[in-house]
Amino acid sequence: MLPCYQTVQGYGEYELIIQKSRFIAHIQRVETEEKAQEFIQEIKKRHKDATHNCSAYLIGESNHIQKANDDGEPSGTAGVPILEVLKKKDLKDTVVVITRYFGGIKLGAGGLIRAYGKATSEGIAATGIVERKLMKIIQTSIDYTFLGKVENELRSSPYQIKDIHYVENVQIETYIDSGSLPLFKDWMTDLTNGQGEMEDIGEIYLETLLSMQNKSE
Repeated sequence: MLPCYQTVQGYGEYELIIQKSRFIAHIQRVETEEKAQEFIQEIKKRHKDATHNCSAYLIGESNHIQKANDDGEPSGTAGVPILEVLKKKDLKDTVVVITRYFGGIKLGAGGLIRAYGKATSEGIAATGIVERKLMKIIQTSIDYTFLGKVENELRSSPYQIKDIHYVENVQIETYIDSGSLPLFKDWMTDLTNGQGEMEDIGEIYLETLLSMQNKSE
């Protein structure tokens, strides 16, 4: 599992007009090629009257699954520009479909490349990019006499509390970055006078929204 990577926040849609043609960007996070293809077919069905529904996707930790489709546009003028934007932004597990309704003015190869690239970039910006960071979940068991002190210190620290279980002893679950684990353990040991029992109970990706742009901006 990657320690950290970027992807889109979820589903997003964005429309722009270029030389009277409508370009509608549809963005989605997917984790399998099957899901990417399902999304593409869903958009094609929704916009079956469109001139083109061009697409591209990048999937996997090392981007080992990637595909681009021009859907009738001149070869290399639609799918590849979409894919190149995904690569340039270093996004993973992302599929993009750009729907085009032809407005009567031909753009030429260069114009098409720029149009599909712009629609993809602005569509991603409107959808939002998140950073997914792999965090360990550390459960610390302490006596109730330490609860007030430990909870207050945790809430004013860089560490994020996941949950607190009030059982025989208090069990505090905390998200910890792998690189910070030794420091956290030393800090917690000092805080509990060596009486806190720590256990690694799993790991999970936490998401942070890095950027998002409203369509009106």
